[in-house]
Amino acid sequence: MDQTLYQILDCFQLEGNVIDCHAHGNGLINKTFSVETDSHKRYVLQTVNHHIFQDIDRLMNNIQLVTSHLAEQTDDPRRVMHLTPTKKGDAYLAWRDGSFWRVFEFVEDAICLERPETPRDFYECAVAFGEFQQMLKDFPADTLYEVIPNFHNTPDRFRIFREALAADRVGRAKEVQAEIDFALSHEQEAGQLVTLLEAGELPLRVTHNDTKINNVMLDAKTRTALCVVDLDTVMPGLSLYDYGDAVRGGASTGDEDEKDLSKVELDLAMFESFTKGYLAACPNLTQRERECMPLGVKTIALELGLRFLTDYLDGDRYFATKREDQNLDRCRTQFKLVQDMEAKWDQMNDFIANL
Repeated sequence: MDQTLYQILDCFQLEGNVIDCHAHGNGLINKTFSVETDSHKRYVLQTVNHHIFQDIDRLMNNIQLVTSHLAEQTDDPRRVMHLTPTKKGDAYLAWRDGSFWRVFEFVEDAICLERPETPRDFYECAVAFGEFQQMLKDFPADTLYEVIPNFHNTPDRFRIFREALAADRVGRAKEVQAEIDFALSHEQEAGQLVTLLEAGELPLRVTHNDTKINNVMLDAKTRTALCVVDLDTVMPGLSLYDYGDAVRGGASTGDEDEKDLSKVELDLAMFESFTKGYLAACPNLTQRERECMPLGVKTIALELGLRFLTDYLDGDRYFATKREDQNLDRCRTQFKLVQDMEAKWDQMNDFIANL
């Protein structure tokens, strides 16, 4: 084990002496390590990427507040991420080289999936995110730090898009007029959720904001929901953002950068499975939130497609690419999803209304 990692771990309140520490998972933002001690206790050691998350103190305060509140709602330790404090009692460690580190208890006998293998898997992932929302229903969302300002402020995303379009810094606008027209034709609809929030018709809630399926821990034996992980983007928002992003990603039949758009559509069976699980686990949603659930999925797909298109016009400076036109392909898959949702709009709304 790297000597520096040993020195870092020695600063935390671990049970026993460290006997193993090795790289764990495939996260792109933070480096993660699995740690084992001679008392058979396991932990997760993780850096916090301070280039992306620049106010580590407030970010970690968010996590500390939310996990403490969640822990009060359950007797099962596997249903909540548990921070292990430093020996000084802090939630994280500022290391001498300018890096930042934290430790969580390892969630034992659990698995996470990169993609749902069955509608039942997707249902259980929905239960995990729904329970997260339900357990935080009484938490004052406006007291949390906004980790990424305007993250789902779709009107602001359109402002940034128009600036990129006007600048056309790499001369690509003329090649993507169809995508530009599609985006602009949906601008008013894409801003509806923000308008409803501002009008008080939708409640501000604690949201996860990265509801990928691999951020859910399932019981390894029963494949039932345990908890959600990766809480760096927990902040105030709309429940519809979390619900919408999960469905957008998990119910799509194609890869996010699929070039053959005939392979991309919204799988209604997966949509229905996730919706059932989410509503079963989160009965606290208001009637207006329930009515807007299809709009939540559509809005997130529109927003993400717009972000990919913006970055393509800007020269691929935000989203990492491995091949030419990858961001354009990503944009097109999201817009194709939107088109498919529009074709299935009545079915989506009828399903939720009849639950």
